[in-house]
Amino acid sequence: MSALLVVEDPGLHTTIQDLGRPGHRLGGVPPSGAMDRFAIAAANLLVGNPEGAAALECALTGPSLVARAHVLVATTGADFEPHVNGEPVPTWTGVLLAAGDELSFKGRRAGARAYVAVAGGLAADHWLGSAATYALVGRGGFHGRALKRRDQLEAAGPAPRPSIAGRTLPETKRPRYSPEPLLGVVGGPHLKRLSASSRKTFYKERWAVSRESDRMGYRLEGAQLEIKGADLISFGLAMGCIQVPNNGQPILLMADHQTAGGYPVVGAVCRADLPLAAQLLPGDHLRFEDVSLEAAQERWRRLRAALDGLRPTDADS
Repeated sequence: MSALLVVEDPGLHTTIQDLGRPGHRLGGVPPSGAMDRFAIAAANLLVGNPEGAAALECALTGPSLVARAHVLVATTGADFEPHVNGEPVPTWTGVLLAAGDELSFKGRRAGARAYVAVAGGLAADHWLGSAATYALVGRGGFHGRALKRRDQLEAAGPAPRPSIAGRTLPETKRPRYSPEPLLGVVGGPHLKRLSASSRKTFYKERWAVSRESDRMGYRLEGAQLEIKGADLISFGLAMGCIQVPNNGQPILLMADHQTAGGYPVVGAVCRADLPLAAQLLPGDHLRFEDVSLEAAQERWRRLRAALDGLRPTDADS
């Protein structure tokens, strides 16, 4: 298949991602995939793809891409000010590129990671059933690495028909991104290992995302929490888990997290709020709020309904 897009400028760190590779934690392989799973799913649905199709994750700056053929694209997640041939185009909306058109990004206005999906999805190296780039071992995505200038991106398959530009996800149905989000947390199995005063501090503190943060996890800086109890045998972990090591500074696990560990897990961020965490940068702040399992499930149902509303209907045929 011939090139669909040519990379003129890769941006700071642009990789191919999808919804990850679940089911391999036992072998020590994390799910990886997009940090903001809602944004990549929405981008794919806006161009008619299955929500798990391979797309671009662009960190901090966007790439410059030149179309070699007509293609429907959508950008979601962080607002990096997308432009086509120097003219601004809306985010969270399907936009048709003609051959020779250039999609570029003027600069970051908000958020950390933007997503670019193309109709038909992107061709990629698959590893353990996923196209997600896992840079630590150089597998998946585009030869297991970030994009470089002159890389040529191909479509994974034919574009879905009909190809409909202009479909959009209203702002009211998107995650409420913020440089200081309030993240709902369901209590974890080791919450009681925090002293009573530290439990109160955990929810009241304004935590800063430290410089020692990446796709594996965010180290948070703030008041020192008092954690007690005997050492734990390592156990399985998931994205969103909040560990508290002996230094009393929490760690929020993200897409490339280790699959097992022995630090106490005092809570887990609600699935519906993980997109908010995914858009944070070192120096940003966050707070936690205690929510029930039922409330966390309801938040996700509302967000899931927004994605379901993007699925093609008979009227689109």
